[in-house]
Amino acid sequence: MSAPQPLQIREANAHLAAVHRRAAELEARLDAAERTVRAQAERLARHDQQLRAALDELGRAKDCEIAALQEQLLTSEATVHSLEAAVRQKDELIGQLQPRAELLQDICRRRSPLAGLLATLVEAERLGPLPTRDPSHPLPGGPSPHLDNSTGEEEERDHLQPAVFGTTV
Repeated sequence: MSAPQPLQIREANAHLAAVHRRAAELEARLDAAERTVRAQAERLARHDQQLRAALDELGRAKDCEIAALQEQLLTSEATVHSLEAAVRQKDELIGQLQPRAELLQDICRRRSPLAGLLATLVEAERLGPLPTRDPSHPLPGGPSPHLDNSTGEEEERDHLQPAVFGTTV
């Protein structure tokens, strides 16, 4: 074997220098990439931590809102039950008052005839009772003792009782 020639040595040295430069360049790029990856990992970890905190806060807010809505639901249900009870009471009252209302409507429909009847009764009361007469002497043109408003069973009682008109208003 012969000794390498100076040109071969220089080319080999240049090649080795280029390889060393390339290795140093790759190591620098590797360090930069590792720093970038570490920085990205730190940013991702911080972002993940922020997202977890936000998610936890959303969970707490959701739980608070659910609790508030459940409380509102309970209050609303209590109000509904109270209103339903009030409606039942009102329905019962309406049921009790309905016959009275119908009676009052009937009275209102019959008001005019009742007013006439009351006026007639007042007039009859003003006239007063008839003078007492001897039942054995009937009035001329009047009913005989046998035609009065008796059924025959009442003959043991007084023959005719005087009629007295009165109003209670």
